[in-house]
Amino acid sequence: MTLKTAALLALLGMILLTVLVAADLIKTVTGVMRDVVPAVAILKSLIYLLASLAVTVFFWVSHRQP
Repeated sequence: MTLKTAALLALLGMILLTVLVAADLIKTVTGVMRDVVPAVAILKSLIYLLASLAVTVFFWVSHRQP
C-alpha cells in the first residue's frame, strides 16, 4: 500500500465520520431548540465538527500531493 492509497482510504473514512458528526450537530441543535439538551452541548458539537473538518482537509491535501 502506497502513501497515496493510505491517504485516500483515510480521506474516505474521515468524510464518513464528518457526515456523522454533522448529523450529530444537527440533532444537538434540534434538541437545544426543544429545550431537551443544554445549550453548552452545541459548543462541544461545533468543536468536534471543526476538528473533523480539519483532519479531512489534511487528508485531502495529503492525497493531492504529487
